[in-house]
Amino acid sequence: MFAVFNILRKTYGRIALFAALVVLAACETGGITSGGPSVDTSKPIPVALLVPKGSGQSGDAILAQSLENAARMAIADLQGVQIDLRVYDTAGQADAAAARATEAVDAGAKIILGPVYAEAANAAGLAVRSKNVNVLAFSNNPAIAGGNVFILGPTFSNTANRLTRNAAAQGKQSIVVVHGSDAAGTAGRSAIQNAIGSASTKLGGTVAYELSQQGVIDAVPRVRDAVSNSGSDALFLTATTAGALPLFTQLLPESGVTRDNVQYIGLTRWDIPSQTLSLPGVQGGWFALPDPSATEQFRSRYASAYGGVPHPIGGLAYDGIAAIGALVGAGRSDALSGAALTQGAGFQGVSGIFRLRPDGTNERGLAVATIQNNQVVVIDSAPRSFSGAGS
Repeated sequence: MFAVFNILRKTYGRIALFAALVVLAACETGGITSGGPSVDTSKPIPVALLVPKGSGQSGDAILAQSLENAARMAIADLQGVQIDLRVYDTAGQADAAAARATEAVDAGAKIILGPVYAEAANAAGLAVRSKNVNVLAFSNNPAIAGGNVFILGPTFSNTANRLTRNAAAQGKQSIVVVHGSDAAGTAGRSAIQNAIGSASTKLGGTVAYELSQQGVIDAVPRVRDAVSNSGSDALFLTATTAGALPLFTQLLPESGVTRDNVQYIGLTRWDIPSQTLSLPGVQGGWFALPDPSATEQFRSRYASAYGGVPHPIGGLAYDGIAAIGALVGAGRSDALSGAALTQGAGFQGVSGIFRLRPDGTNERGLAVATIQNNQVVVIDSAPRSFSGAGS
């Protein structure tokens, strides 16, 4: 058994935005803001980039620089479109984000890119809602999406839908969901349940566990019984590599829930950190990830331009600029309206295709991968375009 189960590890630091899912004011209106500022596409478009620089945390400073670098890289890639990028520091705080958003719009910004953290993004959206300006936030928290706020970060719902549909396509008929009892775990459970409800498979049961080593140990026999009683052939776990995943993937096979009769599926990335790939229990498991070829191309170009690797979410700033550039390039004065931002064909980002949804969330084209011989192997490539464009 693993000697240490440190559920409090902060591998993702403050980027784990699902840590406290609260219903925030920006989502109260629902749907999209139909309007947006009129723009003259023949002139430079003022875009405000809100980054968490100034918080005093080194991680935020690195993230802020990576976001700005990626945004400027995207601007350089645009053809026939001019972007006037104006960078504002928020210190990662909600009140500062609201003040900077207001300042930016008063200075002429036609759209806001960022901030990162959920409360700050929510505050920025509220601050400029009456000014008819949309916000493309780097958050992955769907609780703040809606109205004039769109989130660019990958969501549990997107991942759950991709993996559940793949499981159904591979003939999996029943799925047991194993989830943490925290906010992230319950949000993940809901996303998976919703995905199962829209796929040609069924829910075999749910098993919650407390976030501790003993909590995982206590859950193992309940997971085994749920699989046995329901006859399920797949197990969907919300656990992370920094949390319960290593322990679950060791103890469950020992209890009889083996990959010979049950397909393990993960809601989170199983390839980060890379040491996870060597764990016996994760071999053969399925998880989703952005288009590897597109992601690697961006990392290589970024390293060549800036001498280092981008922050894990730095590419979201590139995606935001790419979407703005594509819409402005079409020459329409309503290019930055909610209706334009949610056009069904979507956009090409640094990690593949993506599109913004009318509810303020997003959909991303993900690949499905497995782990074989301690290496990531893509078993279903990321799509190159969206079916049902315009829906």
